[in-house]
Order: sequence, then structure tokens, then C-alpha cells
Amino acid sequence: MTPHLAITMGDPAGVGPEIIVKACARLKERLDAGSLRLLVIGSNPALMAAREALGSDLAFPEVTADEEWPALACLQAGPEGEPIRPGELSVDGGRFAYLAVERAVRLAEAGRIHGLVTAPLNKEAMNKAGYHFAGHTDLLAELTGARGSVMMLAHGNMRVSHVTTHIALEDVPKRLTPERLRYVIDRTDETLAGLGLERRRIAIAALNPHAGEGGLFGRQDIEITTPVIERCVAEGLDVVGPVPGDTVFVKLRAGQFDAVVAMYHDQGHIPVKLLGFHVDPATGRWDALSGVNITLGLPIIRTSVDHGTAFDIAGKGIANELSLIEAIDYAEKLAAARRRTG
Repeated sequence: MTPHLAITMGDPAGVGPEIIVKACARLKERLDAGSLRLLVIGSNPALMAAREALGSDLAFPEVTADEEWPALACLQAGPEGEPIRPGELSVDGGRFAYLAVERAVRLAEAGRIHGLVTAPLNKEAMNKAGYHFAGHTDLLAELTGARGSVMMLAHGNMRVSHVTTHIALEDVPKRLTPERLRYVIDRTDETLAGLGLERRRIAIAALNPHAGEGGLFGRQDIEITTPVIERCVAEGLDVVGPVPGDTVFVKLRAGQFDAVVAMYHDQGHIPVKLLGFHVDPATGRWDALSGVNITLGLPIIRTSVDHGTAFDIAGKGIANELSLIEAIDYAEKLAAARRRTG
């Protein structure tokens, strides 16, 4: 049976509504055939406004949580308040962003939804609405009771999971523990299996330049990372490293590995985003963004676009939907795999 995915709108004042309409229009053939099922959760007026602005005739029938849903439908996340205008930060925008995720999680826990795809929210708006989270990952961990989570970015064959993300660089070595590293490796291996990769080759990026150069530049790669890798190999996992950070992503792109475990936010984000942004050489502006954010370690499937609300272009009809389509594809694969394995 085809998994049913929820798309949460994020902040309705951002580009979420328009990229949802654009993505669903491009996926219409699959929706009509029943090989893809999507439930949009958020502000229905914002979704209808985006549809009208884009001149789309795509139907988004409004449904309730308890009824049977068609292949494409929309579910109101909560009561409307003040009008939400594209590009304008508001308390109601933050409120809708939170409520959409909350409703999606509860539907997933009830078995109605098999995967969650999130459009971007605005952290400031959500906090002004009284929901004090650093972003989707923290919010989802709280709603699902997850004890630990891992961020993976994916673009083509570039799959990068992270030991740490939103912390100061000076705190990274303190968070590099054998337990955390092994947890990230295990979650990465599980996700690669869910994507259908039989041989799952995982490289561990070194924390220090040249993997510490024999201890001259730090001993974490020698004393923490190497023993964890050795234990993984002894247990049958295909793990190598630590590989110096200035070459490991070149080798990943060349297909020598299936994923890399990065030690900190920028180490993993920069190579993926460098390849994911398409820049118009004539204008110096990027006109497309490819890439998916996947949260590992949750009891539910969650993928996301790899960009923000883009208030500066919201409502102008120029936001690119490619990242959302990729996020839908990843969620569908992972949800199907999880349902097969029980």
C-alpha cells in the first residue's frame, strides 16, 4: 500500500504555500495514479491564496482528521487569526507552523500518516507565538519523546550525517564521545538500508586537520574516533576513517562511500550546499536549490527542504520547489521501507 505522507506548511508567510502548490502540480500524474498520497497541513487560506497567485487549477479538497482522504487534500491546522501576509513575520505564522507539526505527529502516532515532510518555519515567529524551540528537530524530539536525533543532509549521492549541529565550534570536541559517535553511525547505517543500499560504506570525517597528524593537532581522532571505528568493523559494519575533512567529501562525491559522518555543522553543510545551490553565472544569483534534510533517530519518518522561509521572495511566485520534491521522494522511500520491515 502506498504510504500517506503529510506536508506541513511551515510558516504560511514564507515560501511554504507556493512551493507546495508547485511541487504538487509537478507530481500530479503520480497523485492521480494513486502512487503518491499527500496531506497538506497548515493554513488552508494561505494555500488557496498561493494557488490563486500561481494560476493553478490543482484541487486541494479540505478534509477533517477522521475521514478517509483522497490522494491530495489539505487539513486546517488550527483556527485562523489575523490575516497572514507573505513575507511578514507574525505570531500567527509561528502558531500555524507549530500546530501543523503537532497535528502531523499525532496523525503519525495514530498510524494515519507514514511520513512527515516539513516546509520551513521561522524560529523567531514560533518563539514569539510561545513555542520555544530552536527549530524543527528540537520540536519533533519534544513531541515524539525522542532521546536523541541526528541530522542528515542529502543531495544526490552526497549523504552527510552530523555528530553535532547547532553548537559553538569550541564545544564540538566535548560532544564527540564514543557513545554519540556510535549512535550517529548506527542511525546512518539504518537510513542507508532504508534507502535500499545493500553495501553501506560509511566514512568518518576527522575532527582535526590531517586526522590530528599523529597527535600534533589533537588526539580526539586517535583516542575517540579510531576505537569506535574498530569496534564497528569488528561487528560487521563497513566503516572507515577517520578520513581528513579536506578529502573525505571528494571521495564521497566520487562514489567511494555512501555516506559521511561529519563532526560539526559547517564541516558537513558546506560541501552539500555548495553542490546543491545552482548559481546563474550571468547574475551571480542562485535560481535553484537541491537538497534534503533528514532527521534520524525519531520514531517517525521526517524529511525537510534544505532552505528557510525566504521571506524576501515569499508570495512572488519565484521560489523553487525542487528541494521539496526531493524531500517527498526521500520520505516515501523511507516510509515504504519502514512499513516493509514492521
